[in-house]
Amino acid sequence: MSSEITYNRIAMLRAERGISRRQLADALGVHYQTVGYLERGEFSPSLHLALRICAYFEVPVEVIFSLDPFPRLGAESNGASRPA
Repeated sequence: MSSEITYNRIAMLRAERGISRRQLADALGVHYQTVGYLERGEFSPSLHLALRICAYFEVPVEVIFSLDPFPRLGAESNGASRPA
């Protein structure tokens, strides 16, 4: 079953833009609890819903969804903070 996990950044994008779960749910035409299930990874969206989420946030699919866990914020180093 672990191969069926879809990771997402819905909560991060929602928080970044100051959008409540209910506001996002209303815009997508789903129940606000569905947004919570999506954010916690308890539910994978249909392709149609995933594309509607991407359209709402105006970003490509790969910005929000991934088959692999997203790196934690700050985990990607640009070389400036590497120990000597």
